[in-house]
Amino acid sequence: MTSTVTRPGPPGNPAPPPAPEGRSGIAGLLELPGNGIRAIIRSAATTPGRLSVIAIGLVLLSLVAGLFGALAAQDKKDTINGLIDHREPLAAAAQQVYRALSDADATAASSFLSIGTEPLPMRQRYERDVAEAGAALAKAASDSSGVDEAAEQINTLGREIPVYTGLIETARTYNRQGFPVGASYLREASELMRAKILPAAQDLYRIDTDRLAAEQDDATGFPWLATALLLALLAALIVTQVHLTRKTNRLLNVGLVVATVSVVVALLWGAVALVVQSSLVGSGEEDGSHQVDVLVRARIAALQARADETLTLVARGDGAAYEKDFGDLAAQLGGTDGQGGLLGEVRGLAAGGAAADKVDASIQAASAWFKAHREVRRLDDDGFYQDAVDTAIRDDKKDGAAGAFLRLDENLVAAINVGRQEFLDDTRGGERALTLLAPGIAVLALIAAAGAALGIRERLREYR
Repeated sequence: MTSTVTRPGPPGNPAPPPAPEGRSGIAGLLELPGNGIRAIIRSAATTPGRLSVIAIGLVLLSLVAGLFGALAAQDKKDTINGLIDHREPLAAAAQQVYRALSDADATAASSFLSIGTEPLPMRQRYERDVAEAGAALAKAASDSSGVDEAAEQINTLGREIPVYTGLIETARTYNRQGFPVGASYLREASELMRAKILPAAQDLYRIDTDRLAAEQDDATGFPWLATALLLALLAALIVTQVHLTRKTNRLLNVGLVVATVSVVVALLWGAVALVVQSSLVGSGEEDGSHQVDVLVRARIAALQARADETLTLVARGDGAAYEKDFGDLAAQLGGTDGQGGLLGEVRGLAAGGAAADKVDASIQAASAWFKAHREVRRLDDDGFYQDAVDTAIRDDKKDGAAGAFLRLDENLVAAINVGRQEFLDDTRGGERALTLLAPGIAVLALIAAAGAALGIRERLREYR
């Protein structure tokens, strides 16, 4: 018969108790995380434990608030730089496509009213317009990827502009030879310009202008999340100091005071910088890009009306449709006296600004042009065709339509340039208002985190 003998363990080292039934091996180890969590909860129930949890929370909140605040400030700065360096130049390129093509059409039509060889200045102006339109179109195309509507307009322009210039060259060839069919080719080219090319250029300009306005809205938007985090951090620091004052009867905690001051400085700095930045970017939109948009539309309306004026004469009695278009565009531009329409709108926008004198001069020139146009129509309707042509195309006559139109165009160009400079100056000022804000918020957040940690640490030492 065999007996089982249990040997006692070494003295002072009692044998471990047997594992509870069903809790041995891996199952027993799985209880350790639960034990750790319970230990943490028991520790947090003590005053030192609560202070440790508060310190960790303040440090984490400081770092998160600093991260989001710095990112928000840098994002605004990047957006404004993008407006200056990228978006506004591309909107200007789209505007240049629209303007250059309108001017090319008006110049080509005017050149057909000249007797004999086409005047060299008109030829050079037409060629310059076509070259400028091509260069501006290439620049606008560089930013059309991912924007299907813009790419569609660019494709239309790239396909139809060579057809237009080919028709103009054919018209010139026949015109130099004295064949009336040249006028037919000119009208066909102008119809192509108005039916396909200019609408595509207008849509491209609208797309880029809308994208510019959207980025300006982004630049003036308020960083709600970053502000909420900084305010939450400030509130947490104040509550912590009140709690410590009640527990310790000490009025101030140097570390927490430093942290609180850092957050207050970050909030005040950010608030002032954002208010100044938003005001300047908004001013750049109102006095700059919005004003330029109205001026550009006024100039294009004038250019198209000028083409209608000359095509009415080229048609020789068959230009009623062109004359009707002229009346519609003249009303859109400024009405019978040049005081209303787009010119009246931009006069209100530019009142008291740097472009006010140029706008007033544009209105005076438009009034003189419309008066000269009425004289052109009177002469043509009374059978004095050549006198009507002379009044329409000669720019050395005091009361000539061409001279008044050129004065209008020159003043509109000058006002557009002033508006673009206003946009750049104001928007650059907005960007400068954010100088060092992003790194400043990051540094202040680190100071707040360090101050909170050191402030709580001093209280924890009292419990050792």
